[in-house]
Formats: sequence, structure tokens, C-alpha cells
Amino acid sequence: MSFSSEVKEELGARIPSARHCQIAQLLAFFIFSGKIVRGRAGRVHIRFQTESAPLARKCFTLLKKTFNISTDVLLRVSAGSENGSYSLYIRDAEDVQRVLSALKAWEPLKDQIGLVAVKSCCKRSFLSGAFLSVGSISNPQNSYHYEIVCKSEEQALVTRELINSFEVGEQFQAKVVQRKKYHVVYVKDGSQIVDLLNLMGAHQSLMKLETLRVEKEIGNSINRQVNCETANLQKTVSAALKQIQDIKYLKEHGGYKKLTPALIEVAELRLENTSMSLKEMGEMLHPPVGRSGVNHRLRKLCEIAEELREGHP
Repeated sequence: MSFSSEVKEELGARIPSARHCQIAQLLAFFIFSGKIVRGRAGRVHIRFQTESAPLARKCFTLLKKTFNISTDVLLRVSAGSENGSYSLYIRDAEDVQRVLSALKAWEPLKDQIGLVAVKSCCKRSFLSGAFLSVGSISNPQNSYHYEIVCKSEEQALVTRELINSFEVGEQFQAKVVQRKKYHVVYVKDGSQIVDLLNLMGAHQSLMKLETLRVEKEIGNSINRQVNCETANLQKTVSAALKQIQDIKYLKEHGGYKKLTPALIEVAELRLENTSMSLKEMGEMLHPPVGRSGVNHRLRKLCEIAEELREGHP
């Protein structure tokens, strides 16, 4: 099971305790997965359609709990497909009217959400319902990506505004991008996705993501440290090889005649100890010299070698 499916299973099992929160979540189902349809004789029905079993179960439960409505459920499974399509119908005219009235269905979308999802708890329930309907989260072991796929730009902008209205530590930075005929609200920051899971009530999934995120950050930190140490080691080795080449050149071309005893001492010590650090070399000199002093002498040797090369092309 994917991480996104795990989140939906968890959210599908959580039923809001307050009636106003139940209605707010049903509003999200209605906006993103619902539709008003006309049956025979022009009668108005409400249909919720989804391929998500957790959403179908929760929608059925909320309608029963909130309005005492037992919907008709139709399951269609296409040949060669493992996933079914669930259709939940409210057919009774009185029930249809009660639900549409509670959801403020005739209001403009922004006003509709504002009238139903008034309290912070209702906004959280709406957000949970939106994710159950059309949301997904990538595998946090690979990347951080939370998204809600909307059928219209208006849906996306209203959803983005709702997410960004929450301030948990820092304000959310949800964005909208068009993907073919859809408009996608997305968040890519790992810590903000953790906060979104918390807002929606997916606490078990939150803990799993946090654990993976910490492990990933520790791994990245270790990799950065190893890479840094490797780069420093390579730099040290390259410098030592260059020093040895220059000292050998001096020795082979009479360059030692120009050297002071202190420089000759460092030169011989480097030839005898090719992998020794500057600090260790300094401790072996007589008298001992600090790391910067050893480095200065080795740089001087390299400069003299370069001058000698210029005189012997």
C-alpha cells in the first residue's frame, strides 16, 4: 500500500464528532466528488462518485450519522481493473433538499465554503475531505509532495486560500499549477506537509513521515560530512603529491643549493613521510613548528621549484 493510501485509510476511519464538522467534510465530498444529477421524470438526485473505498465508506457513514440517510451504493468494476468505481445516490426529494440546504449548494463556491466551514475545526474537516476526494502524497522516502487536484481554477484558488489561512509555526506556502485540464494545489516543503497531516488528523501517518524525514535528514547530513571530509582528504593528498614532485625536482636539478637548512629539513621530512599531516610534520622538526609554519616552508619550496623550472624549460 502506498503512503498516500495509508493516509486516506487513516482519514477514512476518523469521523468528526461535531455535526458542523461532519457537514463541512460532506461539503468537501460534494464539491470534489459530488454532483447534482437529474433522473427520470426530471427528479433531482445527488451522486457521489469515487474510486476510493475509504471515501465511499466515510461518505456513507457521514450521511447516515448526520442526516439519517441510507444512500444507494452502486459498485462498478471494469474488466481487467482491480479498482472499482463507487457511486452513492441520494434519491429521496426531501433528503436531497435537506442535504443541499445544509451544504449551501446554491451559493457561489467561496461563499459556500465560508458559510459552512466557519470554525477552524470545520476548515480542518473540509481539508481532510478534500484530500480524501482528490488528494495524494508522494512516498516521503523519495520526495516531499502533497497535492489536491481540482477540476477548476476557482476550486484550486479557494483551496489554496484555505490551506494558507492556517498558521502553524509559519504560514503555509501552498501554490497552484495547471496540469492539462486540471488545476493542482501543491505543497513541497516537508515540514509543512507534516503540519498538513496534523491539521487533517492523520497522526499515525504524521509520525511515520516525521520518522522518515529525520532519518533522511540524518543520512543527508552524514553524506555531506563524508563528502566534505573526502574532498578535504583529496585536496590534502593532491597538495602533498605536488610538494613531493617539486622537492624531487629541486633535488634532481641542483635546487638544494638555494635552500636554507630549515627548508632542507622540511623537504627531507616530506619525502620520507608522504602522507603525514602538516601538524605532525611540525612536531617532528627541531625545534617544533606550528602547522602554518610548515605550510609556509612548503609553499616556499614550491615557489623555488617554479623559479627553477622557468630557468630550465
